[in-house]
Amino acid sequence: MPSMNPDGFEAVVKPDCFYSNGRENSNYYDLNRNFPDAFELNNVSRQPETAAVMEWLKTETFVLSANLHGGALVASYPFDNGVPATGTLYSRSITPDDDVFQYLAHTYASRNPTMKKGDQCKTKMNFPNGITNGYSWYPLKGGMQDYNYIWAQCFEITLELSCCKYPHEEKLPFFWNKNKASLIEYIKQVHLGVKGQVFDQNGNPLPNVIVEVQNRKHICPYRTNKFGEYYLLLLPGSYIINVTVPGHDPYLTKVVIPEKSQNFSALKKDILLPFRGQLDSIPVSNPSCSKIPLYSDLPSHSEATKPGLFLFLVTVFHIFVK
Repeated sequence: MPSMNPDGFEAVVKPDCFYSNGRENSNYYDLNRNFPDAFELNNVSRQPETAAVMEWLKTETFVLSANLHGGALVASYPFDNGVPATGTLYSRSITPDDDVFQYLAHTYASRNPTMKKGDQCKTKMNFPNGITNGYSWYPLKGGMQDYNYIWAQCFEITLELSCCKYPHEEKLPFFWNKNKASLIEYIKQVHLGVKGQVFDQNGNPLPNVIVEVQNRKHICPYRTNKFGEYYLLLLPGSYIINVTVPGHDPYLTKVVIPEKSQNFSALKKDILLPFRGQLDSIPVSNPSCSKIPLYSDLPSHSEATKPGLFLFLVTVFHIFVK
């Protein structure tokens, strides 16, 4: 998608490093504040560009994405908004897949010779190793990366590629050279983790089946698509996958993600559910969660969001080993 905001692009007559009158669409809405929000009600008029993206996300099983911005130099990962249950009392908001998101952000930033320094925009804050949790930078309601992760099952990070808000056209070759290696390496990460199909005993692929990793449940559960396919981005390690069909007991299976993907492919793990006969009770309607603040009813505190030595060591490991 070359631009989510063509109106804004056309509105800029003269590029400016510190201000862009192309931030909003022709209706004067900031589109990166226009999506449903999982943490608080975002009662704004949904714009046609936003609605088009939301519909587009339903047409494909997107797994990994990024959105490109100007005005800073950093790879920012979810969540952008949050509640105490996601760690806001500690000035951050982390997802159940925080290890994967930190790895993805570092994968991009570490291959950009300027971004990885973390302090090249003199008028901006410093970002260690060129990455940041979105909420730690500043809270943002209605952003696209949180929406994609929660409602579209797509891991998305935000890439701020230039200290200058709107660079001049002749700078494009410079930015391409700075970001080419990062972009290619980031795209490869779609092969992290495990993928496969879920079947009944008759070999029929099962749509809308919940496929989640134990202790890594999403507030809107990840489900198989219409072909019974699932995709879970995971770092190397051992995991228990919980497969849930309405009206049946959960089915558990263990997977071990190897250190290196094979032939640019995630680990392939098809799941044959031990159920007799055709599973015709699975709903075929769109199983998407309601576009409401899903996190609003969670407990106000979670042990998982406390800063700890383990998280610190994991971060250091990915920074210095990867």
